[in-house]
Amino acid sequence: MSGQTVPMPATPASPRLSSPPIVIAHRGASGERPEHTLASYALAISQGADVIEPDLVPTKDDVLIARHENEISETTDVADHPEFAARRATKTIDGQTLTGWFTEDFTLAELKTLRAKERLPALRPGNIAWDGQETIPTLGEIIALAKAHDVAIYPETKHPSYFARIGHPTDRLLVDQLHAAGWDSADAPVFIQSFEVDNLKRLAKMTRIRLIQLVAASGAPADAAAPSYAAMMTPAGLREVARYAWGIGPDKAMLWQGDASTPLVADAHAAGLRVHPWTYRAENAFVRARFRVGDVPSAHGDLSGEIAAALGQGVDGFFTDFPAIGVATRDAYVAGEKK
Repeated sequence: MSGQTVPMPATPASPRLSSPPIVIAHRGASGERPEHTLASYALAISQGADVIEPDLVPTKDDVLIARHENEISETTDVADHPEFAARRATKTIDGQTLTGWFTEDFTLAELKTLRAKERLPALRPGNIAWDGQETIPTLGEIIALAKAHDVAIYPETKHPSYFARIGHPTDRLLVDQLHAAGWDSADAPVFIQSFEVDNLKRLAKMTRIRLIQLVAASGAPADAAAPSYAAMMTPAGLREVARYAWGIGPDKAMLWQGDASTPLVADAHAAGLRVHPWTYRAENAFVRARFRVGDVPSAHGDLSGEIAAALGQGVDGFFTDFPAIGVATRDAYVAGEKK
């Protein structure tokens, strides 16, 4: 990438590509390093990712940090710190009851004493070698890394309604920090994503940065702003999403009915929305059935084939834990399209 913009295709009339889809490094190169660490993001950048993706949660002192969830026992060594034993708690977040340690109960200084570890050690045993080497990065550190290497960022606001309810709203924190970095335009190298709806609508009034409505294959937004994700992905629902969002981030399963394409990509493009499906992972445990190789869950399937199938539908980018595979597949596909 060069400059401060992320090239995106115009809404296509067919699956043929007008410019390369973007490769979004999901939590960094999280298939090869513990997720949401500077090492993971740096590896993704070295592998050619266009964008790095931090999930953001707040600390007790309202600093945004990168963790997939605010419960951190699976991704850090917090359980090994006796000084924090009394912080263990049980909370209900978006209808799910969890017991563990939560970022909003720690200051940034306290969290910086922890070290990251691999979240999926059974599926990614090679990543265990990196356990204990990395701290939890702040959004500020991630912005600095992205600027140093001229890549975009794709922050997700995690559980915004929950955090607002407990006195730690994150929308303004995020926007203010992005604006302070000089990013407040539709061509800034940033996409803001959320599974909720009302916070994206609030964000649309705060910033000109591109917004992405995330949707799951089942269920509904935690803020109850829509009856279901399925309803949001109808042609009428997509037109409503396009009133406040620039694109959608659907579960990759939503692109397929068996081995046949669903109309989702075409319907989204017809509504003027870009499409960035998630998440393309190499392990047999995660690839679609037709792309599995053998029956060992941790063994790698045909991730390249699965990504190429999505590119064939005309997606405008995709999230992957393995950006090296994603970049190679995207480049090969684009080269084939140009012949």
